[in-house]
Formats: sequence, C-alpha cells, structure tokens
Amino acid sequence: MLDDLRELYQEVILDHGKNPRNYGKPEEVSHHADGHNPLCGDRITVYLDVDDSGVVRNAAFDGRGCAISQASASLMTEIVSGKNLEQVERLFRSFHEMCTSDADVEADDSLVDEMDRLQVLSGVRQYPIRVKCATLAWHTMNAALAGDHDATTE
Repeated sequence: MLDDLRELYQEVILDHGKNPRNYGKPEEVSHHADGHNPLCGDRITVYLDVDDSGVVRNAAFDGRGCAISQASASLMTEIVSGKNLEQVERLFRSFHEMCTSDADVEADDSLVDEMDRLQVLSGVRQYPIRVKCATLAWHTMNAALAGDHDATTE
C-alpha cells in the first residue's frame, strides 16, 4: 500500500513538473519576486495579483528547475489563488513545517484540503537537499508579498 501511495505521489509530481499549471506571467500583477536556489540552479519568478481586500486573485510563476520545484510552484499557484493573505501565510508555515519536520503537521480546519493536496511533496523531508527545491516557490511568494523582489536561498 505504501508503495502504491509513493507511486501516486511521484505521478502527481511528474505531471505538475511536466505540465505546470499557471505557468507564465499574467497581465495583472501586484507583487512579484525572483527566487534562485544556487545549490541546484532552480530559478523561479512568482507573480501575484492581490486585490485591495487582501485576497490573491491570481497566482502564477515562470522559470526552470527540477520536477520538484516546478511541481511545488504549480501546486502552490493553484492552492493560494482565492485565499486571503492570512490563509496564505498559514499555508506557507504549514507547508514549510511539513517539508522540514518529522512531526505530523496539524493544519487548521479551513486548510485541511489544501494541505492534503500538498502531501505529495512531504517526502522531500527525507532528502534535505530537496527541501529547498520544494520550498523555493513558497519562499519566493513570501518575498513577493513582503515587497522583496529577491528570494535567493543559501
């Protein structure tokens, strides 16, 4: 059963990696940042359109990188669209904890479905070098929301 689940997760990652959703620069952009992981060469630009009430109307990205970084960016853009900034911050914290901690992550009730979708990337915690690949788009999104246009990881 565990092997079947692992295979399904790999299929989802490969699908999002090869056919990323929300890829490209949208016409309306209120926030953007460039992210770079010098360890493996992944480069991502995250574009967000946040309305005056603090809701992400649209999220997109472009760049190049491994299947994990592309899949993570693709999933992130799908999941944060339509969320308010508080929800986006909670998603970032929960996702980061899921990728870096061996403990089970408790998502609040309003974000359970979103965290379930992100479980496909939870295996990166077993490979510390891959954690930066999975979290690059998320750190880049946070930088964009903070007005910092550079999210290079060290």
